[in-house]
Amino acid sequence: MSRRSGILEFAVLGLLRESPMHGYELRKRLNTSLGVFRAFSYGTLYPCLKTLVTNGWLIEESGTTPEDALAAPLAGRRAKIVYRLTAEGKEHFEELLSQTGPDAYEDEHFAARFAFFGQTSRDVRMRVLEGRRSRLEERLEKMRASLARTRERLDDYTLELQRHGMESVEREVRWLNELIESERAGRDVKGSATEGTFRGASDGPAPQHSTSGETGGLPRHREDSRPDPSDDTTT
Repeated sequence: MSRRSGILEFAVLGLLRESPMHGYELRKRLNTSLGVFRAFSYGTLYPCLKTLVTNGWLIEESGTTPEDALAAPLAGRRAKIVYRLTAEGKEHFEELLSQTGPDAYEDEHFAARFAFFGQTSRDVRMRVLEGRRSRLEERLEKMRASLARTRERLDDYTLELQRHGMESVEREVRWLNELIESERAGRDVKGSATEGTFRGASDGPAPQHSTSGETGGLPRHREDSRPDPSDDTTT
């Protein structure tokens, strides 16, 4: 499995954990909620869905009423498909959520992981954020060293482009610092409120519909979208 397809499967499982969806609605949510998937097509999504169905992580269901199913062949229309997460799929997604290896810190994978932080336990969120920060600090150090070596050989525009890249990384490092501090503050506040026996309770899995306090001051936003009736049909 390529890294790109692995990220897509992770995102599809995460969205379907929230609710069953048509392929059109899935694609819309991937486009609007996860910016990393803005430039992908149905030709990429549907093979991914088929693979997840084959693995037993999703099932396909008819998205029409019995009356619509009877009328569709007469009207020359095909029945819609709704994709639903299975128990095995939910277990697999939760396993993926718990992983904090180097892939979780890479640009595209981090964006997808961050989008599902509301479903991720606090300790895993912290490891992913700290790993991402460490990765970017290493990148920033290399960029600075490279710029110092080549500064005299660069024209003004190339130099400005490199500075722009460095500033972008520096901004993300500052953003990560704020997130990490927010997570730590959230843990401390909850721990001091419960005291003693239940001090570690905040490190458990966060509920699917997280509040801002449970996510370190970061409310989770959702975007409702409706499927296009012309898409997602069976053959």
